[in-house]
Amino acid sequence: MSSSDLIARANAWLAQDPDPETVAELDAIIGRADAGDEGAIADLSDRFDARLAFGTAGLRGELGAGPNRMNRVLVSQAAHGFAHFLLEHEPQPSVVIGYDGRVNSDVFARDSAEIFAGLGLRVILFDRATPTPVVATALRELGLSAAVVVTASHNPPRDNGYKVYLGGADAGSQIVSPDDTDIEALIIRAAKMNIGDFPRSTAYELAPESLIDTFVEKTASISTRPATPVQFVYTPLHGVGWEVANRCFLSAGLGDAIVVSDQIEPDGSFPTVVFPNPEEPGALDLAYSTADRAKVDLIIANDPDADRLAVAIRDNGVWRRLTGNDVGSLLGWRAAERHKGSGAPAALAASIVSSPALRTVAADYGIEFSYTLTGFKFVNRVPNLIFGYEEALGYLVDPDKVRDKDGISAAIDFLSMAGELQERGLTIADHLVEFADRFGAFASTQISIRVANPPEITAISSKFRESPPVLLGGHSVTSVDDFTNGFDGFPPTDLIRLTIEGGSRVIVRPSGTEPKLKMYIDAVVTEGANRTARVADVVAAIETDLRQFIA
Repeated sequence: MSSSDLIARANAWLAQDPDPETVAELDAIIGRADAGDEGAIADLSDRFDARLAFGTAGLRGELGAGPNRMNRVLVSQAAHGFAHFLLEHEPQPSVVIGYDGRVNSDVFARDSAEIFAGLGLRVILFDRATPTPVVATALRELGLSAAVVVTASHNPPRDNGYKVYLGGADAGSQIVSPDDTDIEALIIRAAKMNIGDFPRSTAYELAPESLIDTFVEKTASISTRPATPVQFVYTPLHGVGWEVANRCFLSAGLGDAIVVSDQIEPDGSFPTVVFPNPEEPGALDLAYSTADRAKVDLIIANDPDADRLAVAIRDNGVWRRLTGNDVGSLLGWRAAERHKGSGAPAALAASIVSSPALRTVAADYGIEFSYTLTGFKFVNRVPNLIFGYEEALGYLVDPDKVRDKDGISAAIDFLSMAGELQERGLTIADHLVEFADRFGAFASTQISIRVANPPEITAISSKFRESPPVLLGGHSVTSVDDFTNGFDGFPPTDLIRLTIEGGSRVIVRPSGTEPKLKMYIDAVVTEGANRTARVADVVAAIETDLRQFIA
């Protein structure tokens, strides 16, 4: 697009933008571009040559002016398009809206509520920042058509997002194809209109407190109420988890959390972390120091919208952050044990990039097991699910309540387990050894490469497709499976799987929400002594070889 076309498009956007902050931002860029500033022209090109696409993860991107940023114009277009999607499927649709504590989340939520109501939908809006699992549960609890949550989950601080759930046959799950494509088409249609022409109304309802009460009651019921609850430190990483999580901890008989005081209140600037993602280096540093001062050996963390759970334990005097596979394996084992003898149909499930450990548990208990595409919207759709997880810290321990990952209920289940182990004189580290003794030792790690330019992801992936490694960790690569055109019952997806002699594997795929290429390493040792130590050596050796291969 020429600079004059870019400036014309930017001025048209400016004319309909109701946000003084993004108006001032864009006006300044236009002024510099008019004066021939090449940097400003490149900035306009980045903002206006593309737009954030509405996919199965909804919208997610950096705050700012223009269609390739998150802002009030883009969100209004999304709300208008999604409303028409719902109207095409039923005559009187209904929607509940929640939002997190990020910058403008409340503004985007109110814009959506007014546009939905203006188009005749029944709208219920939470009047304060609320954990994503509460909103997803409210959809099912009220039997509504849909839910919207304004959140960027664990993305960088300047991001925001917009994800949607469907009721009815979707039972409160996030959208999957082809619904995303249909919604995107209606958003594009809305983008041809001026958002000032969208009908609006303030005739929406505020969510009753009873919805949170119900969430707390159902979540607390998961607890086994150990006689001596384990002490723990809790952090929501400046997110929205604390109020509801604390109510759940107390109602579940799990005692008072020791909080990371500098991170306990919602703060969209995330002042104490670079990335508000408990998987990122440094994110739990304040939690470690808080636990050290309190002489506590367990840390529970939620991500900013509280749909994920991170756990760290003190093991032999050293802090160890458990992987999502560690936590998923233990909670899955727990679910299988709870189900034993019930005679009811049951299934365990995990995303394809998650550890094979849960599949081994399922086989041991005679329970169906499914691998799914990445994304919890696939995990939670498995029939007869009693537990599902994805290695990126997402767990579903109570499918009857919610059909999405839920970091608060997972925390309740994990703390219950920790209390039961304490009554036996055992720790979480001891329980991981018990798991290895029964099912085999599984270990995993991940190489994550953040890129500035998406083509870099394609270039690295091509190396695995065209000239994959022959040896990894001293063992032969026995097969390379490319899922691009579909494979092993999976539809086409951008994923490569390398199987390694001895049962280990590597999966390579781009992130669905961030500009990253991810490599998932999973190793297993099922026989002999010192399994846990040996499997750690296998993972380390594979990681070393992979880093050399992609260098």
